[in-house]
This record gives sequence, C-alpha cells and structure tokens, in this order.
Amino acid sequence: QVQLLESGGGLVQTGGSLRLSCAASGGTFSRYHMGWFRQAPGKERVYVAGIAWLGGSIYYQHYADSVRGRFTISRDNAKNTLYLQMNYLKPEDTAVYYCAAKSSGSHSSSVRDYDYWGQGTPVTVSS
Repeated sequence: QVQLLESGGGLVQTGGSLRLSCAASGGTFSRYHMGWFRQAPGKERVYVAGIAWLGGSIYYQHYADSVRGRFTISRDNAKNTLYLQMNYLKPEDTAVYYCAAKSSGSHSSSVRDYDYWGQGTPVTVSS
C-alpha cells in the first residue's frame, strides 16, 4: 500500500510560481509511474504531467498541452518525493492538485489507470 501526501499549494498571482511536493511512503517509489492531476471546481479531474519509469534509472516526462513549457515534473527517489514546479501561472491553473502512483504497466494519462492517490493540495491563481 502506498500513501501519498501533497503539499505546497497556496494563493499566487498571475505569472507567479509554486512548487508542489508529494511525499510517498510504502512500496518501491522508484519503480512507480507517477503523475500529477488537477480538478477545478465543477469539472472532472484531468491529467497535468507524468514521469514514467522505463527501467533502471531511466524516466520519461510527459505533459498536458495546457502546461507544457510552464510546468516541470521531477522526482527524487532518495527522498521518495515527486515534485511539480509551476511557473507563469494563470487563473485557469486554479484547481486542487493531486499526485498519483501507477504500480504496473506503462505510462498513462488516464485517471482510472492510477492505483494510489493523495488527498490533494489547492492552488489558487488570482488575476
């Protein structure tokens, strides 16, 4: 069983930056595909970015079109922690951000393919 705990959300102005963290416990973190998702009020949860394990120490980063070039996903396996650096934030980035872990198969951007979820951290971008 994997437990995930997000932190780092908050209120920021348009154009500002935030870094989200997701601390993982249980399981073998380095072998999980990890993802960030977000859910805006009244909307479905959607994919933001993922970092997939390809074997050994090789990872693959992938981004939704809406955040590519502004957000960077990374992981520190020694600290069992996933990160999301968010730059040039826009009001439309306002949402609760969730990290998720996928324990098998290949990378996915689908909510239903992830096995474990954190409780979420809210991000609000003011205009």
